[in-house]
Amino acid sequence: MDILLEGIVIIVGNYGSGKTEISINLAVNRKLAGIDVSVADIDLVNPYFRAREARRQLAELGIGIILPPDKYLQADLPILTPAVAGLIRKPSRLTILDVGGDKVGATVLSALADALDGKSYRMLQVINPFRPFTDTVKGCMKMKNEIEKASRMSISGIIGNANLIDETTVDVIYEGYAFVSKVSGETGLPLEFITVSSRLSDKIDMKRFSCPVLELHRQLVPPWKKAAAL
Repeated sequence: MDILLEGIVIIVGNYGSGKTEISINLAVNRKLAGIDVSVADIDLVNPYFRAREARRQLAELGIGIILPPDKYLQADLPILTPAVAGLIRKPSRLTILDVGGDKVGATVLSALADALDGKSYRMLQVINPFRPFTDTVKGCMKMKNEIEKASRMSISGIIGNANLIDETTVDVIYEGYAFVSKVSGETGLPLEFITVSSRLSDKIDMKRFSCPVLELHRQLVPPWKKAAAL
């Protein structure tokens, strides 16, 4: 199944949920499907793992990416450029906003309220069941409510990103899928897709899933590791 997302898609979630990794890989997935894609990096919370780290590969694939000015790329500063608002007003066929973690990161969306006014968008919550605060349905719903309150926007769908980084196994993927399916059922929010690491994709029984699967080619790695080719 293809991931049929278009328009403005806002990716939110708690720290370590995998928002930026998903934003990068989703952009590449849709670009390779022939869709015009742009990504805006508005993660103003985490100075280490941001979409800007993959900017060279994204640019080579023809994916537009909006970043702070070069002199601020390594700064942990609340920088929102006019280009972000401009992209929202005139979006690509798919425009992905990579937002910072938790309610603190989501607060930045309030600054874009005027640009988003009257625009159709989808805000998707990334859930990793193996992270603190989202390892229970109650925790996921609490996180959802906090993000919605901070951003003054409504979450409209779920992305399942079950992983333990290098310790992820096939069973972790299956267990995570069962969990986010339960969250989807209890919240009434659609499960848009789940993720599977490229190193496990040939070991997974895709027939077990009733939603699309996004294969992740890991980009945000420690300095001693090399990012996967997109």
